[in-house]
Amino acid sequence: MPNQPAPTVPARRFRFAITVPILLALIIGLVALTALIPAGQYQRVTSATLGIEVPVAGSYVATGGGLLDRIAGSDGLASKAANAFGLALFVLVIGGFFGVLTETGALNTGIARALLRLQGREVWIIPVLMGLFALGGTTFGMAGQTLAFYPLVIPLLMAAGYDALVPVAVILLGAGVGALGSTSNTLSTVIASAAADVAFFDGVLLRLVILVLTSVAAAAFVMRYAARVRADPSRSLVFDHRGANEARFLAAVAGSGTDFTATHKAVLILSGLSFALMIWCGARGGWAMAEISGLFLAAALIIGRVAGLGVARLLGALGRGARGFISVALIVGLVGGIGVVIDAGRITDTLLHRAEGLVADLQGAVFVIAVYWIEVGMSVLMPSPPDLAVLSMPVLAPFAGSAGVGRSTVVTAFATASGIANLFTPTSAVVIGGLAIGRVPYDRWLRFIWPLLIVLSGLSMAALALEVIRD
Repeated sequence: MPNQPAPTVPARRFRFAITVPILLALIIGLVALTALIPAGQYQRVTSATLGIEVPVAGSYVATGGGLLDRIAGSDGLASKAANAFGLALFVLVIGGFFGVLTETGALNTGIARALLRLQGREVWIIPVLMGLFALGGTTFGMAGQTLAFYPLVIPLLMAAGYDALVPVAVILLGAGVGALGSTSNTLSTVIASAAADVAFFDGVLLRLVILVLTSVAAAAFVMRYAARVRADPSRSLVFDHRGANEARFLAAVAGSGTDFTATHKAVLILSGLSFALMIWCGARGGWAMAEISGLFLAAALIIGRVAGLGVARLLGALGRGARGFISVALIVGLVGGIGVVIDAGRITDTLLHRAEGLVADLQGAVFVIAVYWIEVGMSVLMPSPPDLAVLSMPVLAPFAGSAGVGRSTVVTAFATASGIANLFTPTSAVVIGGLAIGRVPYDRWLRFIWPLLIVLSGLSMAALALEVIRD
């Protein structure tokens, strides 16, 4: 690990000083919107393809009513609250899991040994990891599962000489650009294609091109920032938190040796199997956060037993690890509250109805770019790709024929727009949760990512426009 000078400013303890007020202001702003935007709803019919209710284009009806009336008439609040609770619980369990893993010494020794072997080539960890996360994002929409990787990737890359923002960017942008270029994402393009009444493999070549272009751009962007920070730590966007971050993420690594015992190997193999099972069951088995939480809790108990920690030491490690993630779980729960307000406000159908009027007379590339930006805006309010696909595709896709655009291109516009929005929107528990684990304030993340957002949006829109012109 490079021997860099300590910060010249006092290292501040990270307490989400910016993130929490932003989230509270967002909730208040959304409540205020319910007084400005009338409630409304599309008529729904059961889709033969999806087996769930989808809106009918042109069937919007204003329903009115104040926020309390809308809450009383909403049937999705319990589901939203349960999802928020499940994700918050998952964060606590992951904290406990890594508390046990750290207590065994296997994680710290493994990181130290890996860096010793990678000496001089640490920078290549960035594109390799981003490529793996992108693979998960483009195939099955890896999102909430990425929260489990932060406690592993952050100390690894910080020990290599980077700041805490680099590993956060590796995970968030890696999985994010994968979702942006969703080739076969079951939570994005597959559902959106079914809702738009088109085969999901139509347009896959365009999405593959977007995936490659945006992945290369994102990896180059992160590597450039990482090289700058490693050469001069004072240029880090989280430099004032450097001391506190090193104390939290590197204390155990700095004091570990490279004596890799058989017990260490067994612990890391079991940990690897746990992550592999999470990915497999998430992609193929449809496991939700509750099931994945149970998996990691069981894995922590098994690992503690294999490492011979004893009951008292194991429970102590679990408790210390979970305690360190309480503030993160609270942040995730607060973001879940935003989803409850949006759902109760019943303004998404109204906004989509107004967007329906905007695109009705547009043609060609102008139409598809307009759909792209409508979906970006809708994704900020509704960061769940499957929910937004079911809502927006049955309404917007029928206009594709009169606009001279293929429906598969509209699906791709949705996927890229949703992917872009979910790199920065504060309504996403995955974004805010990842930043909270990495102790990166939300305003610093925006300062870091805005140039890349312009590049990724430009690449996406250019690819969409060229596809329309080519057809």
